[in-house]
Amino acid sequence: MDAPVPARPTTAFFDRRNMLIVTAISIAYLLLSGWLVGFKTDQLWLIAIFNVCYYVSRPTRRFILGFSIFIFYWIVFDYMKAFPNYLTGPVHIKDIYETEKAWFGVMMDGVRVTPNEYWLHHTRVWLDVLTGSFYLCWVPVPLAFATYLFYKDRLEFLHFAFSFILVNWIGYIIYYTYPAAPPWYVQLHGFDFIASTPGNTAGLARFDTALNVNIFGSLYAKGSNVFAAMPSLHSAYPLIVFFYARKTTNLFFTTIFGIISLGIWFAAVYTSHHYVLDVLAGIACAGVGIALYRLVLMRSVAYNERINKYYLAVTK
Repeated sequence: MDAPVPARPTTAFFDRRNMLIVTAISIAYLLLSGWLVGFKTDQLWLIAIFNVCYYVSRPTRRFILGFSIFIFYWIVFDYMKAFPNYLTGPVHIKDIYETEKAWFGVMMDGVRVTPNEYWLHHTRVWLDVLTGSFYLCWVPVPLAFATYLFYKDRLEFLHFAFSFILVNWIGYIIYYTYPAAPPWYVQLHGFDFIASTPGNTAGLARFDTALNVNIFGSLYAKGSNVFAAMPSLHSAYPLIVFFYARKTTNLFFTTIFGIISLGIWFAAVYTSHHYVLDVLAGIACAGVGIALYRLVLMRSVAYNERINKYYLAVTK
């Protein structure tokens, strides 16, 4: 049960202490990023957007403070480049491939193959475009839904955003305890481990080719870690949206989000970015993360006190 929300205090818009904190964080982020992953123009854009939103008006300040949760997610994801998970233990390549084939394999020309290998030989242009379109939803849909919640129910927005972060942390823990190669890696390199293998668009390249664009080519050039296929957080994100949509939207939008979830799950396998095992692990991550958040954190008095303080920061 949500704790009562206290009254909003009033503070000066240009508060010297807050201005110094924002400036210090901005400079520290740029310096740390340059040291860990190298300077990129994306970092300047991020700082520029944050500072403009913070100083231009109270509504934009509330918005950027609320969405700082997702900015934090993006920064952590970016910093994973500096700490590749293949350094923490052996990368699972052949064992996960063999398990996938044993559990979910299908017969093709008298030979048992993984679902990825089956679809690799049964591609269709319309499926390439459809699955690519679904895959593009993996971050925009959660962010769009978060924006909707921000203006409809700000407290529920915070619960959604922190559920999202918790699911990511669970996924990251698994990434570093169970490094795993994606299906396309086996298709290109076999079962030999090759450190620092660059990201690959795999089957999503067919989407770019069909539409004569370079959307996925540019996205995967910025990939953080090739050996972070298990679990598929692509599969987890739409399920978080679906869960909260059931609580805050009507049947139409809930159904749309359900279809997007199914589409992304199929696309992950069809494009050889994930095994069925990865997809199921991503679904499990979402379920565990949501359950932990709703049944443990939201019942904590101390946690609700912190959430209420954050609520005040994005509403006052």
